[in-house]
Amino acid sequence: VPDSGKVIFNGKDLMTLKGKELRKSRQKIGMIFQSFNLLAQRTVLGNICYPLEIAGVSKKEAVVKAKKLLEMVGIADKAKSYPSKLSGGQKQRLSIARAVARDPEIYIFDDSFSALDYKTDYILRKELKNYTKDATSLIVAQRIGTIMNADKIIVLDNGKCVGSGTHKELLKNCEVYKE
Repeated sequence: VPDSGKVIFNGKDLMTLKGKELRKSRQKIGMIFQSFNLLAQRTVLGNICYPLEIAGVSKKEAVVKAKKLLEMVGIADKAKSYPSKLSGGQKQRLSIARAVARDPEIYIFDDSFSALDYKTDYILRKELKNYTKDATSLIVAQRIGTIMNADKIIVLDNGKCVGSGTHKELLKNCEVYKE
């Protein structure tokens, strides 16, 4: 919960919403955390199907979509495995696929590429563009490569905004970014 300010989504302050209206708004936000938040008792395929099942998608449709997303993130061969058998990078890719499954309007990537090697990070971000092109993506990242093609980058230092702009603009005008 924020200490101050507002969280406005589609013209509504999420801090004031309750019950069904809040759940409906949250369903339009896909969150991918560094810490995975996977369901240990469900298979990899089941983890992606779960949010679709909650949304009322038929089991058959959910499985078809989940398999497509597993291909996209490069772990289709792990569909019957459980999360405990996956590497950190595979868990991050599963978390990304699960968030993409619901086609949210906003994606929040919270350092969700950190367990990936640079090549996999690049390939996955390229694939994700097809799925997220009509959505807003907020990416919290440590790696320049993860954010350098963003439309706008906000540079924070000790919780304060010290720069904003494109990669090229920040290289010219922001000492913290250059570091």
